[in-house]
Amino acid sequence: MSDPAWCLAPAKLNLGLRVVGRRSDGYHLLESLFVPLELADRLRIEVEPAAQTSILVALVGRAGDLPAGDDNLVARAARTFLDAAGLAARVAVTLDKQIPVGAGLGGGSSDAAAVLGALADHFANMISNMTLAALAVRLGADVPFFLDPRPAWVTGIGEQIEAVPEFPPLDLLLVTPAPPLATADVFRAFDAALTPPSPSRRMPALRSGSGWFPSAALLANDLEPIAARLRPGIERVRSELERLGARAVAMSGSGPTMFGLFRDVAQAQAASKEGRFEAKDRVIVTRSHGAPSSVPEGGKFWGVV
Repeated sequence: MSDPAWCLAPAKLNLGLRVVGRRSDGYHLLESLFVPLELADRLRIEVEPAAQTSILVALVGRAGDLPAGDDNLVARAARTFLDAAGLAARVAVTLDKQIPVGAGLGGGSSDAAAVLGALADHFANMISNMTLAALAVRLGADVPFFLDPRPAWVTGIGEQIEAVPEFPPLDLLLVTPAPPLATADVFRAFDAALTPPSPSRRMPALRSGSGWFPSAALLANDLEPIAARLRPGIERVRSELERLGARAVAMSGSGPTMFGLFRDVAQAQAASKEGRFEAKDRVIVTRSHGAPSSVPEGGKFWGVV
């Protein structure tokens, strides 16, 4: 048996999201600035030779109602990789879930990308990077970004990625009202409302440095009005983050997570304690573009931010 691979699978934040069209196969065309966060799930992945493939997923942490069987995106990622490579193996994954589920933060997609990367590292040179990227698209629109998570413009259905260099860190307070919100439900409601697509254009230019701050145009999320109808808690959380003095407030992805940008981590921490949030709200202080401080004994990190 090989040594286990230890992976951090970071959450992501959408700094703005435009729905600019829809393909004939039903996938929506998007424009968004993706930013990885220090908030991350932790995975332990073991691979053993086997005559037939078996995939075991153990869930710990705050997994909620996340399935542990073949329906789990982690299991699907492992099977997809092995099938594409023509391999059989026993893969055991322990997923320590810290990213809220169904929150618009890309946790499941990040977990899947971490598994793809760990298996690509274990079975070196068995499939090309191009094939790995194609497998990621098959698993979900956000998965390709997490193969190399760094601030980036993401367009198309999520497969067109352009890195943004020298992106400044952001201090954030995330608040996820219950219950989870499925991305498919939000887009279904978006389509049912006959929402017209946004004009396709390059989102506002970024400038790094201490004076940088995202504009209102950058942070606009076309899905927020629809998500807020499905989860009234979104408007409640927005109002509270604005009351707490966040420099800007927006929704990430398809929601329901709202985020407030603060001047520093101390202000974000203070807001998390002073905020009048409900008991079921997940309240998390984090930072963008982080990196782990240590590697677990006997393991290694793959795909670290």
